Amino acid sequence: MKTTTGAALFLAVLATGLMAGLFAAFSYAVMPGLGKGSDRTFVEAMRNINKAILNGWFLTPFAGALLVLALAAVGAWTSGEHRVFWWVLAALVLYVVMFAVTGGINVPLNDRLADGDLPQGAEALAAARERFASSWIAWNVVRALAATGSFACAAWGLVLYGRADA
Repeated sequence: MKTTTGAALFLAVLATGLMAGLFAAFSYAVMPGLGKGSDRTFVEAMRNINKAILNGWFLTPFAGALLVLALAAVGAWTSGEHRVFWWVLAALVLYVVMFAVTGGINVPLNDRLADGDLPQGAEALAAARERFASSWIAWNVVRALAATGSFACAAWGLVLYGRADA
């Protein structure tokens, strides 16, 4: 069980780190960059990004982190690594927050933006952008912070786990 716990914790650090990096990059680079473009550019780009991201390269760490964090938490608890367990549990809770924000807020906003044909006319494009952008951006910051916190807790759990074996 100890080897499984270590492997799960290592994979959890990788997966949470990938998600933290993705959501943070949207916060400090992608959305500010798109924000400088026209309404048409913004709406088209976000619609295309939201289609393109639904692939195995995204979905594996996105969903897999939940599984490996839970496995690492169970393994840490059952092997008596309680200091590790609490950090992994904190990572899991923060990751669940990120997962809930994504599924409950950002994805429905993505779906509304993607509904129907691309809006035509300057007013329709501006309205679509307005309904989407401010809320999506704010909640993306929340999920970036939650994912980053999850990554930090998982990484510290891995450090503690490594020290216990030393």
